[in-house]
Amino acid sequence: MVLIYLTANVIIINLNREGMQSEKIINFIKNWLTDYVEKAHQKGFVVGISGGIDSAVVSTLCAITGKPTLCVEMPIHQDKNQVDRAQKHIDFLKNKYKNVSSVAVDLTSTFETFKNETPPTDSPQLDLSLANTRARLRMTCLYYFAGLGKQLVVGTGNKVEDFGVGFFTKYGDGGVDISPIADLMKSEVFALAKKLEVIDDIQKAQPTDGLFGDERSDEDQLGATYDELEWAMTFKGDVTQLSKRQTEVLEIFQRLNKQNQHKVTPIPICEIPENLK
Repeated sequence: MVLIYLTANVIIINLNREGMQSEKIINFIKNWLTDYVEKAHQKGFVVGISGGIDSAVVSTLCAITGKPTLCVEMPIHQDKNQVDRAQKHIDFLKNKYKNVSSVAVDLTSTFETFKNETPPTDSPQLDLSLANTRARLRMTCLYYFAGLGKQLVVGTGNKVEDFGVGFFTKYGDGGVDISPIADLMKSEVFALAKKLEVIDDIQKAQPTDGLFGDERSDEDQLGATYDELEWAMTFKGDVTQLSKRQTEVLEIFQRLNKQNQHKVTPIPICEIPENLK
């Protein structure tokens, strides 16, 4: 059941997930992860921990498989609140699951070295390009540890980010081996977090990608909340009946979905005609 109403010209969407079978979904993902890692002849999982809801849920799902699960902190000029939440979550997991270990790698100096070695530029895309560079440095770090331990790098993207608005970095947080929550909406991820008893600090925190070294939220960057984007992603009604805010949100979703198709579709291959080979 989805309830939509307006207040202060903002869409408030109550996604009623009470009927969602969270425990069964958790067990399904647990079995899926276990089956995949065993068929891949790998020993366990590596997850980057950001202090956000998605990485908290994914790392907990990996932990409950009983397979070795390495949680990796990779701060780059990180906001202290994000670092604190990440550390609290890792402590929670390590106290509850004996198969969980952790490592912290401060990539700030690596990031600064990269910046200092690249030519100066006045490009208006500099901040965004550097934000994506952070994500790609972290991906490299995760695969380093995965290679050492014969483990799989586990993605933390949800359905809205991965297939709705393309809110991820190609070959950054999008560079993973498996994606256990990519078929779940953000509200469904929150429902699993509650069932998995993820710490309150993370459940109540505003979603952020943490790529700019400040507290800007995902909503600040996207121009809409996840609830609003979920609504837009599933909207099939009459656009002439929408409120001003609903129209704005739908336009935001459609614009981001269109411009980020290069992220969500397979890499194009130039197929050479047989008569030219």
